[in-house]
Amino acid sequence: MSELSARQSSIFEYIRDFLDEKDYPPSIRDIQRGCGISSTSVVDYNLRRLEEKGVLRRDREVSRGIELLEGRRRARTVDVPVLGAIAAGQPIPVPASERWQADVEDTVTVTEEMLRGRRNVFALRVKGESMIEDLIADGDIVFLEPAATAADGEKVAVWLEDRGEVTLKRLYREGDRVRLQPANSAMPPIYADASDVRVQGRFITSIRPSG
Repeated sequence: MSELSARQSSIFEYIRDFLDEKDYPPSIRDIQRGCGISSTSVVDYNLRRLEEKGVLRRDREVSRGIELLEGRRRARTVDVPVLGAIAAGQPIPVPASERWQADVEDTVTVTEEMLRGRRNVFALRVKGESMIEDLIADGDIVFLEPAATAADGEKVAVWLEDRGEVTLKRLYREGDRVRLQPANSAMPPIYADASDVRVQGRFITSIRPSG
C-alpha cells in the first residue's frame, strides 16, 4: 500500500471498512461523503488510479460495482424499491401492479443473500411500535415478497378494506375472522372479518437504517 497516495489509501480503507460492515460495496457518493471529498469526479479519478495499480476492480455496468483485489469475493447486490410506509391510507402498490413504478419513493441496496432467493421483493418503512418484540422498530425497513396468502403465524403486510389501512402483523385465522397479532405485549390484537383482510406481502427480513 506504500505506493498509494494519502487520498487513495483513505478511499481504499473506506471501501474495505464499508464492505466489512455492510457486505456490499459503497457507491461513488458514499465514498465522496465518507472520505470528505469535494466531488464525485475526484472520487472517480482516484478509483481509476486504484484500478491501474491493481488494488481494485470496477464493473461500470453494475450498481456499486467495486471489488477489492485481496482475495475477497464481492457480494451480489440488488436495489429494492421502497414503496412508502407500512401504515398508509391506500393499499400497498406491490411490484406486480400497474401503479408500482409511480409509487417508488426510494431504493435500498442489500445483498441477494439477505433476500434468501426471493424475487420481486419490495420494501416498506415501519411506523409505530407494534412489532418491537419481533425486533422490528419504528423507522426500520422491512422487506416483503408479494403474496396473496400466508400460513398462520407468519408476519404479513395486510390491507384492511373496512378500515382503509395497511398493517404489519402476525396472521391467525379463527373461523370467519382473522386475528392480526402485534409483537408488543402492551397492544391488543386486531380482529377483522376474513373477507376484509387482503394479504399483500410476506415478511422476509428487516434492517435498521444507520444514522
